[in-house]
Amino acid sequence: MHRAQIAQETVKILEQGQYRTLHRKVVSIEAEQQACVANTAYYEPDTLTTIRNDVLATPAPFDETIFEIANETTLQGAARITATSSPQRIGVLNFASAKNPGGGFLKGASAQEESLARSSGLYQSLLQGRAYYDFHRAQKTCLYSDRMIYSPGCPVFRDDQGNFFDEPYLVDFITSAAPNAGAIQYNEPESIPQIPEVFNERVTKMLGLAAYNKCDTLVLGAWGCGVFANDPLMVAEIFWRHLGPQGAFWGRFERVVFSVLDKAKDQQRYSAFDHYFAQQSTAM
Repeated sequence: MHRAQIAQETVKILEQGQYRTLHRKVVSIEAEQQACVANTAYYEPDTLTTIRNDVLATPAPFDETIFEIANETTLQGAARITATSSPQRIGVLNFASAKNPGGGFLKGASAQEESLARSSGLYQSLLQGRAYYDFHRAQKTCLYSDRMIYSPGCPVFRDDQGNFFDEPYLVDFITSAAPNAGAIQYNEPESIPQIPEVFNERVTKMLGLAAYNKCDTLVLGAWGCGVFANDPLMVAEIFWRHLGPQGAFWGRFERVVFSVLDKAKDQQRYSAFDHYFAQQSTAM
């Protein structure tokens, strides 16, 4: 089945509240999906600043943060964690389009957000965040903004290949757009110097939102390092600055997984995160 067909099937599943596995088992996700949609929240930048500052004013709940790095997709990372441990809440960063819910998943596009949207209840949740998309569509800058959408307890029922799980699992999706460095370089080069500062601020607000919602485990990755063309070393360093032992978010999450899919020969994307997090990571 083509990716666009899988996407259309996912939309129908979300409307019906159930799906049928390869073994003809009918699995209901209606209650979980309704709860996710009803509790989906859109956040303005000022609110996220307050949330971050309030979080950082409280003691960290853990003595340390355990890091893991794996050359895998976001969904592979989330499924692996669910199968091998019992986290309280898993926060998963959605490397979002700023202008279209689910990015191009209905057309069969294949980036990270599209895979998440095909495999879960995320798309229906994102439709509740109209203000997020309306704002960004009206803006000219590709720095985008710190606005975010939080989708709690969202059911994941497929793997990356579109195969159904016999039992879905739940994650909290955090939808946020990285600056589009490639478009900025081409269309607004005067904004290039702002990218590191903007990225830094957005990371802290995203981490603050995850901690505020009691996520003890995060699945992150090379955010904005694909089609948006941000420098992986810059992104990895910013995450390390805030999550590492000297960072304000050290001990605010029990476990942080960097699922960094890198099929390139030089492994530049994966190596950037390995450079910062390998010494603190568990063996993968």
